[in-house]
Amino acid sequence: MTEAATRRTDHRDEDGGRETAIYVYGIVPSDVETDSEVTGIGEPPTTIETVRHGDIAALVSEITVDRPLGTPEDLMAHARILDASASEVPVLPLRFGAVLTDRDAVREELLTEHHDEFAAALAELEGRAQYLLKGRYDERAVLDEILSEDSRAQQLREAIRDAPREATRNERIALGELISNAIAAKREADTRIAVEALEDLGVDVAPREATHELDAVHVTCLAEVAAQGDLERTVDTLARRWEDRVDLRLSGPLAAYDFVRTARPGS
Repeated sequence: MTEAATRRTDHRDEDGGRETAIYVYGIVPSDVETDSEVTGIGEPPTTIETVRHGDIAALVSEITVDRPLGTPEDLMAHARILDASASEVPVLPLRFGAVLTDRDAVREELLTEHHDEFAAALAELEGRAQYLLKGRYDERAVLDEILSEDSRAQQLREAIRDAPREATRNERIALGELISNAIAAKREADTRIAVEALEDLGVDVAPREATHELDAVHVTCLAEVAAQGDLERTVDTLARRWEDRVDLRLSGPLAAYDFVRTARPGS
């Protein structure tokens, strides 16, 4: 994955006298055309452009450096631009951008230095994009499942039913740990089912760490955009299998954050 790399600059806006720099979102083929109405990060946001070199180009916009980067609005704009690009062309995303002095620096320090590597990575991504499959357990359904399967959980539940909290502290802690461990085991099993179903389509799959205690499935895959219908049908089959148990959602096409491995800019 291309990695973030930031650097202060002393490039000045000729009109306003403010310090400016060039923010890079990702790398795309050189024949990509940008929409003049699409803007990037910053206050005020400026138009997305390309800086080209050989077979590759960088998606960029001009920013002022009198404010820190990384606001929620910045992050959303960064992801929006890359994900929109990924639905149309191969794109190598920078996880949260690189800031370089000017367009010449983008061309010389980023594109020229890594041209062959970036071009090869783009060729591998041609026609493909990342998709995110995420599922969350219905809390009531998974708790009922655990209680029906584990006699110890049933005993602890009965022990604390209608009892004062202070008198059943140990039982409540024990039940909480049991439930947490049981959900983790179910998550592992259900993730394995989802991964196998996706791999049957011939796509690359990368499991992610859970982000919520009730996460059931959290995986990404790299798939052909033209075959998105097959992916959706597979997810629909899983959703029917887990109906009323797991809320399953597929997002994409997205930029291939989990599947791109390139050199760090400037390294």
